[in-house]
Amino acid sequence: MSRAEAEKVARLLGEEELGFLTGLPTEDVRRFREQVSAVLNDGAPEMLDRIAAATKLVPAGVAAAISQKALGPRLAAAVAGRLEAGRAADIIAKLPVSFTAEACAHLDPRKIAAIVDRLDEGLVVRIAVALAEKRDHLTMGRFVGHIRDQVLGRILEQVRDEDVLKAGFYVDQPERLPRILELMGDERLGSVVRAAAAGGLWEEALAVAASVGGEQRLRIAELTARLDGADLDSLVRVTHAEGLWEALLPLVALLGEEDRLAVARLESLRDPRVLGGVVGAVVATGLWGEFLPLVGVLPEDARKVVADGAAALGDAELDALAREVDKRDLWELVLPLVELMGEEGKERIFALPAFQDQS
Repeated sequence: MSRAEAEKVARLLGEEELGFLTGLPTEDVRRFREQVSAVLNDGAPEMLDRIAAATKLVPAGVAAAISQKALGPRLAAAVAGRLEAGRAADIIAKLPVSFTAEACAHLDPRKIAAIVDRLDEGLVVRIAVALAEKRDHLTMGRFVGHIRDQVLGRILEQVRDEDVLKAGFYVDQPERLPRILELMGDERLGSVVRAAAAGGLWEEALAVAASVGGEQRLRIAELTARLDGADLDSLVRVTHAEGLWEALLPLVALLGEEDRLAVARLESLRDPRVLGGVVGAVVATGLWGEFLPLVGVLPEDARKVVADGAAALGDAELDALAREVDKRDLWELVLPLVELMGEEGKERIFALPAFQDQS
């Protein structure tokens, strides 16, 4: 999902939003953001180097006072990026936490790891809490991947579920998310899932789920499926409205029979517009293997909508569906759909090369 990356680029450039970036591949937007950040930080005026050199000549407390009174958060962050990490950490330790939290948003991301590693653990916790109180989840996401486990554990105890979820959405090092979920534990994870439902933060929750695998992804899927029907309907409708089926369907495919049945009974999955959107998304992504197990337990009227949608596909799309079904041996799930099609749809299916091969 590229919305998080687009918002990071907008923050770098001081723009309200850059919505046109959200339709691009996430990795492309991430590389673009890194290039923009490098240009902005490497192309700063020589004056910053002179200020950085001057700070080395005075005690850390004096340098901190100059940073706070004369430079301000943005310029102070730019100067910190030109200092040796230990010296920058000494100055930060003398600054008010609120000032440091504001400056964090402007620090060169390439310098974050070295500076954070030299800060007192308690100070890191206080800065993180201050960022959460400011609702600056984007900056939290930039830093969280560089924080040691024991410090993360202390931060998790002091911030809200919503803050955890939003920081996870913006995290710059998504490979750290599995470890963060381990530190949270099962009870806290369930609380965060409920917070996603209460706050309508489904895009954020799906992004986090997509960044983990194995048992963790399964657990997120199960906890979500066991929410009440109204919450699950809201998830389906947000997924439909925002085009997030590629993120949701793999989670549904992980569910056991009982949980899958709970999803299949949702009122939102009887809406022809929603089901039509799912079919279109599945055609575009090729996620038939993830979608068909759910289709198999939908009510008959909903399955009829899916069957009609499949029958209306173009020849190439229909043949691609049949070949994917054949490759993954899903004919047992598809044939009941074929039975629900009109005569014209059945004839098109039976005439497909892939179906002929199956026969």
